[in-house]
Amino acid sequence: MSFKAILAFEDGSVFYGEGFGKEKFDVGELVFNTSMTGYQEIITDPSYKKQIITFTHPHIGNTGINHEDNESNIIHASGIVVKNFCEKPSNWRSSSTLDEFLIKNETIAISNVDTREITSILREKGAMNCCIGSLSMISEDDAIFAAKEFSGLEGMDLAKVVSTKSDYIWNKGTWPQNNSSKESHNVVAYDFGIKENILRLLNEHLGEVKVINAETPYEEIIKLSPNGIFLSNGPGDPEPCDYAIKSIKKFLKDKIPIFGICLGHQLLSLAGGANTYKMKFGHHGANHPVQDIESKEVYITSQNHGFAVDADTLPKNIKITHISLFDKSLQGIEFIDSPAFSFQGHPEASPGPQEIQNLFKKFSLMVKEYAKT
Repeated sequence: MSFKAILAFEDGSVFYGEGFGKEKFDVGELVFNTSMTGYQEIITDPSYKKQIITFTHPHIGNTGINHEDNESNIIHASGIVVKNFCEKPSNWRSSSTLDEFLIKNETIAISNVDTREITSILREKGAMNCCIGSLSMISEDDAIFAAKEFSGLEGMDLAKVVSTKSDYIWNKGTWPQNNSSKESHNVVAYDFGIKENILRLLNEHLGEVKVINAETPYEEIIKLSPNGIFLSNGPGDPEPCDYAIKSIKKFLKDKIPIFGICLGHQLLSLAGGANTYKMKFGHHGANHPVQDIESKEVYITSQNHGFAVDADTLPKNIKITHISLFDKSLQGIEFIDSPAFSFQGHPEASPGPQEIQNLFKKFSLMVKEYAKT
């Protein structure tokens, strides 16, 4: 059943529409995502914790929800905003509707709003704090007040909030054949908000992966004699994650192979001595061109980040490997004096193009070479 809903901005702007999913209200940073497919993967990506997602694609819900495409066990986004919501999906893999999935995960959504106008506002003013809610639960004035009261993501450490509470072993390969390496290379993956398809690809190239809590100290990890350290994607500001940065610095000194993605890329850069900054509206979508500096090859990539590494602050022992062709922001780095590299986008591409998955092969070769020593 739909209900009257409101989307209120911190600047006082208000949009009214039809609500679906859980009848409630919530707050978060409002961003826009330009992907045309993969809304299930997007809303279950832990990197969207404390964010409200505006989908620029006009029709959402068409393919329903299936049992295989979740990137985590729950919805992490605070809410979603769509122009047209498809109540009756048509897809052979669908097991439930988006509305049912949102209710199950206690997440609110709003439809019948002008997502073009919302996106234009965000592009002009930047990502904004926002309140999404049912008008039966919150008034316009209270919704605007709630949006203004939200502290924003800058300075917010969310990695430890979404991280696994207990360590576990991941041994599932890539979908649908479950391609999995029969080898075992003792790889440890820090869960700052890790996506399951990243784990599938690590498993395909390197076998079993031990997934650990974000705050696990260096001393505990080094006891495992790891041949490789993976730093996952995740939500929030990287700078408050001092516990992770401290451990990464020690792994760099030990010259253990390190591969970072998204938040992991930012944390690796901070550990190396660089700085990060909050972007105006970030990169969220599956159609972002990124160039390899050395080969000049251009990749179309999947992106989801609101913070970035300041290229001008990189020390001399770190080289730039990739840049965004949208805004020239830093997309990849590699250490000259340590077997460590990282990428800002999501090379596992869930959803999105898969042409930059060779980064997993690169990490695999580094780990296997280190294991010989």
